[in-house]
Amino acid sequence: MTSKHLPFPVLFADEAAALVSDGDTVAFSAFTPAGSVKAVPRALAARARAATERGERLRIKLMTGASTDPAIDDALAEADAIAWRTPFQSSKPLRQRINRQEVEFVDMHLSHLPQMLEFGFVGDLDLAVIEAAEVTRDGRVYLTNSVGASPSFLRHAKRVVIELNAQANHRMPEMHDIAVLPPPPKRSPIPILDSMGKIGTPFASVDPSKIVGVVHTDEPDTPVAFSPTDDVSLRIADHVTEFLSAELAAGRIPAEFLPLQAGVGNVSNAVMAKLGSDPRIPPFYMYSEVYQDSLVDLMRRGTLLGASATGLTLSAEKLDELRDDMDFFVPRVVLRPQEISNNPGVIRRLGVISINTVVEFDVFGYANSTHVCGTKLINGLGGSGDFVRNAYLSILVSPSTARGDKISAVVPMVSHVDHTDHSVQIVVTEQGLADLRGIGPRERARRVIDNCAHPRFRDALHRYVEQAPVGHMPHNLATCHEFHRRFVETGDMLG
Repeated sequence: MTSKHLPFPVLFADEAAALVSDGDTVAFSAFTPAGSVKAVPRALAARARAATERGERLRIKLMTGASTDPAIDDALAEADAIAWRTPFQSSKPLRQRINRQEVEFVDMHLSHLPQMLEFGFVGDLDLAVIEAAEVTRDGRVYLTNSVGASPSFLRHAKRVVIELNAQANHRMPEMHDIAVLPPPPKRSPIPILDSMGKIGTPFASVDPSKIVGVVHTDEPDTPVAFSPTDDVSLRIADHVTEFLSAELAAGRIPAEFLPLQAGVGNVSNAVMAKLGSDPRIPPFYMYSEVYQDSLVDLMRRGTLLGASATGLTLSAEKLDELRDDMDFFVPRVVLRPQEISNNPGVIRRLGVISINTVVEFDVFGYANSTHVCGTKLINGLGGSGDFVRNAYLSILVSPSTARGDKISAVVPMVSHVDHTDHSVQIVVTEQGLADLRGIGPRERARRVIDNCAHPRFRDALHRYVEQAPVGHMPHNLATCHEFHRRFVETGDMLG
């Protein structure tokens, strides 16, 4: 049986899952839950569970664009079907297995994944399963709510299964701008000269001979749930807005403003909402990874003029609003492959202002986005490093404390380094903001402690710096992780 007169077999999900063998490398479309395949990974999890019951093993190497729908990471982790994972995840069951060393996790800059795949650094790709609104007999694949790394998966997979989702909005490809970069040394400059510039096609391409089947689905993306904005997030948003308005007034940001990038989450949503409501900030564009809830409202008000991203990370309500008014949103939203949405050259050319959340930062400006006490993975680096390293202004935000003020986000030395002091320019908590541009380590420490640390921890942090040996970077190797050691032993960084 073929699919809608196309020369591709129609498969049930379990038939598609049967194509996977133990040890295979499998890629699924997903960038957050947006555009995640759904039926095939669930069927693969069922196969893995059945194999375990028979005393056999079915474990795969898994890659996606970023985090996923629960049907992928949660279901496969709980079935013990993942042996290796890259480049990012946000699944509790998977995180637990990674931290128990039951799953090998390769944390990676999201912009690097397509090139790693291109040159075989992560091995061969045996199967790609990609969600689409439509596929044509000549290999045009019209993607759904995200682009992510799907164009690269289609290009490099030995075999391809398409999940055709009946709930896909068939106008979504009008937002897509899909181009695959040629390998070096023949890469011309990417001709994106503004946030909304398009350089590609509305579809991804695949050799049609690689398509081994089509699975029909009828299921929406799992909506993203955001908690209500709290007072801490609002105070962080106030500090960021005051800083950017002062930079604008001083002429360090042009009058038309610069494109913004913001990570996923409640703090980023609060910052974007605050920027969009402040009369001192002119209407602006975004050049980012995700298009999330606060941006829908800003776009309606005319504050956000346009947004470039790679996925729609929206609540059910906001996704419905977008789907119901495509005439309004199509000209204002561009979705690109992640190697372009996160491309260092484009980020630097456009002068993007990046705003990303971190777990902790130290008194000298090093930051940790990924690990608790240096060992326990949370989610992964994601795209934050792509932007922090290359932004015109890199702003890192975090609540100053956690766990009832027992954990400080400001520490003597971070327990894991994701962003170095060479890239970090501005750090912000609800306590205040520290501008670290153009100053040396000791002055950095004073500003970070006085402006950003919670009052409960300031004396201890100042004492650490004062007692450190003399040197360019005054660290005491005997006590630099005392905060983390006390937390592990007592549950409180001050003991």
